[in-house]
Amino acid sequence: MKLNFLVIIALSFFVISCNQETPATSDVDTAPEIQNQGHQLIYDMVQKVGDFSQFQDKKNVVYTYTYQTPDGKKDVSTEKYIFENELSYGKYDQHERTLADLEGSIEQGYDGSGYWLRHNGENVDDEAALKRVSFNRPTNYYWFTMMAKLLDPGLIYEYLGERKMEGNDYDVVKVTFDTKDDKPKDIYQLYINKESGIVDQFLFTVAEFGKVEIPLLMKLKYEEVDGILLPTIRKYKASTWDAEVSEEPWILVNWTDIKFNTDITPEDFKN
Repeated sequence: MKLNFLVIIALSFFVISCNQETPATSDVDTAPEIQNQGHQLIYDMVQKVGDFSQFQDKKNVVYTYTYQTPDGKKDVSTEKYIFENELSYGKYDQHERTLADLEGSIEQGYDGSGYWLRHNGENVDDEAALKRVSFNRPTNYYWFTMMAKLLDPGLIYEYLGERKMEGNDYDVVKVTFDTKDDKPKDIYQLYINKESGIVDQFLFTVAEFGKVEIPLLMKLKYEEVDGILLPTIRKYKASTWDAEVSEEPWILVNWTDIKFNTDITPEDFKN
């Protein structure tokens, strides 16, 4: 599998997940009606790392997002989100992957109703560039809130059993989306560490590209920030359904300098 294909489908996966026919924002103030054992395991995991109400209580976040491919190309952006209405902003001072043809600083945002892009302070109306923004903004937001959003309405949970890997015992839970059409559905296969109760790694597919037979494996390391466990160190590459990874190098994603409940306002997300 070629590296650039991995990058494209990984970006697309998270955007597709955001656009499934489920509400845009989780509202999990009380325990949901538990469907089955798999759902219970996901619910218990979210209670350990932090549910969406905890994000809402913190109102917003600012952090540094770094994405690096094995060929050394890197994006570094300052990310800002307001959790109500999922407002999203990113300022890229380094963007060797994202809109690399635009030299200098780029800013992109989602203001709750539409996407916008600025290059060196000037508005960009190019349709192809704005399409990339419409990928990046919900994708980066979804990555940050993903664990909590595993309790969104419209998800289907299936317990796949126990698995021992690299000296750890796991419960494996499959999560899919309940859509109202016949399109293929994205798949998560989450490995919940029996000792810690959190997700150490997960497999995922990208149904939009018809690659449901080729999963990617994402490995996670967590950091506690203001009472929420966040998977701030991440890496992924091609795998099998038995979580046997390819010989390809890892794609790396890191979040640093995370600050909740800052003084940003919805005005900061407007073009």
